[in-house]
Amino acid sequence: MSGFSHEVRCILSQYVAPFVKRHKNDANDAEAIVIAAQRPEVRFVEPKTEDQQARAILFQNRERLVHQRTDLINALRAALYEFGHVIPQGRTYWGETEAILDAKDSDLPELLREECRDFF
Repeated sequence: MSGFSHEVRCILSQYVAPFVKRHKNDANDAEAIVIAAQRPEVRFVEPKTEDQQARAILFQNRERLVHQRTDLINALRAALYEFGHVIPQGRTYWGETEAILDAKDSDLPELLREECRDFF
């Protein structure tokens, strides 16, 4: 409830989209929301609790970190491939990468070895 005795409810945008008649702007969006809200078949959604919002944020951040880690692993694999070292895909072969970087007789340039060690 707001301070003006209005009942505040959330409506999914997918229920509003069919009622947008013209170009997208605030006035046309508001008109489409009013039309959609008057339909009996339109379902409203409950707002998320603070706990649900926090969990969603943590999940999104974890997903982002996993994607970044995968990008870094693939970039390192590509760099090593340039020097003739083929590493299979997957985190299970990460130890092979570390072994190549730490090998005393490695043919990798020292600059690359030093920079790639920061991944570990």
